[in-house]
Amino acid sequence: MTNSRVTKSKTTAEELEALFQALGDRTRLRLLNLMADGEVCVCFFVEVLDEPQPKISRHLAYLRSAGLVNTSRDGKWISYSIAPPEHPTVRAAFDAVMATFKEDRELQRDRAALARSCCSPRVPEQLRRAPRPAIANAEHVAT
Repeated sequence: MTNSRVTKSKTTAEELEALFQALGDRTRLRLLNLMADGEVCVCFFVEVLDEPQPKISRHLAYLRSAGLVNTSRDGKWISYSIAPPEHPTVRAAFDAVMATFKEDRELQRDRAALARSCCSPRVPEQLRRAPRPAIANAEHVAT
């Protein structure tokens, strides 16, 4: 007997719905904003957003299940990076949302705080051995 299971692909509208549900939370928007330049370790999200690690992890898991972020592991450190949508229409919507982050003062303060937390001579003890986020290598950070 042949297994002829058909995988139903999502329509554009369903993909957009999933995207907007994932983007429908301020914490998730702040997390994506911090990943705009590349990978960021979970410990930096906790430090910058001043939120408990379980809350950060729950929102990162939501973004991961929505297909918007990838993870990588370096020993005990887990880092996240943006995985832009593949569908052109969904990608355009995602890119438009990401572009608006530059206009939001709170999000720019978050990025400046991330740069300070990783690049300061007085890095908090719990972050000293963590992999530095890509923003540390960025040419400039808005203050």
